[in-house]
Amino acid sequence: MLKIKKQITGLYLSAVVGNLSLTGAWVAILAARGYSLAEIGLAETVFHITSLMFEIPSGVFADLFGRKKMLLLSSFLRMIGNMVMILSGNLFMVCLSLAFYAASYNFASGSGDALAYDSLKLVQKEAYYEKYASNQLIIYRLCSGISTMCAGFALLIGHRAAYGTDILMSAIQIGILKTLYEAGVDGGKEGQEKELTISVKNALAQCLLSSLSFMKRERKAIAFMFANSFVGAVDILLLFFLQAKLPAAGMPGWALGFALFFMEMGGILGARIILQWGRLRYRNVFALMAALVLFGVLIEHSGWYLFMTLGGFMAAFADDALQVRTNTILQDMFPSEQRATLISMESFTFSVIMVVQSPLAGLFFSRW
Repeated sequence: MLKIKKQITGLYLSAVVGNLSLTGAWVAILAARGYSLAEIGLAETVFHITSLMFEIPSGVFADLFGRKKMLLLSSFLRMIGNMVMILSGNLFMVCLSLAFYAASYNFASGSGDALAYDSLKLVQKEAYYEKYASNQLIIYRLCSGISTMCAGFALLIGHRAAYGTDILMSAIQIGILKTLYEAGVDGGKEGQEKELTISVKNALAQCLLSSLSFMKRERKAIAFMFANSFVGAVDILLLFFLQAKLPAAGMPGWALGFALFFMEMGGILGARIILQWGRLRYRNVFALMAALVLFGVLIEHSGWYLFMTLGGFMAAFADDALQVRTNTILQDMFPSEQRATLISMESFTFSVIMVVQSPLAGLFFSRW
């Protein structure tokens, strides 16, 4: 029991360090550097195109060679992305930096959840996963809120110093990750033996085909993934562009960080409240949350920054509430040996939607 507590605590601490940053309001930082919303939308598109390329392979690698190794690789890629952003002097370098961030996210997205679920499964505590997923979203929102609240300070010290502190946080995260143990089906010695007995190419193909076979049998899983990704994409884009839209609507500079923090708190409330709505059917949860996030977009177009902030709060609430419910349902459906791969497929659907929506949203929000 003490070992599983240490494992889960380590994953929580890694999430805290991984999400605390002076560069959370990266859209505002790029806008302050002179990049237009259309250019920022293009950079966001590069991020998600990279995700499309690496998302599923990263999950397969995690299932084959260990989730802990992929989490460590994620931290190293994040450090490289920060270094490139420090050296960036044009849009190409900014896009390259975001590509490294995307790959970092890919190698962490499925690995962390899979490691947590299988760790809990080893001690027959799978029922705790919904609370774990809720806590992780709360950590994400809280740390993101604190990070965006530091937007003014990041602009004051400059983007190079801000991204330099992020390199330090990545180094601390690596130290935390090294304390975790591998609980995946194919991790550790078993994973090493597999590398010696079959080729990497065949192993990748076998794992991917098994995951696709599962998806073919479980059509509901695909529906859950796209439903969750739709709500999540609308929320993320709204919060991103509000970083630049709120000051344009007349919000004082000193209030921007507090407004961004308030919006992130909507996610914390959603992640907690959904735990009390266990009897509510998924289709009803989706309908309610989709309505809330779309209403948040409508409020954003009011031009009144207080209403715009409320719209962001509502969108974050809807996104995280649906995320917790969807993750719990999918984790119960996924077989352990393909868990990280299948989680990556969920992220893949999100990236597909974002690749289409990001440039359109950049043009759309720049005209309002």
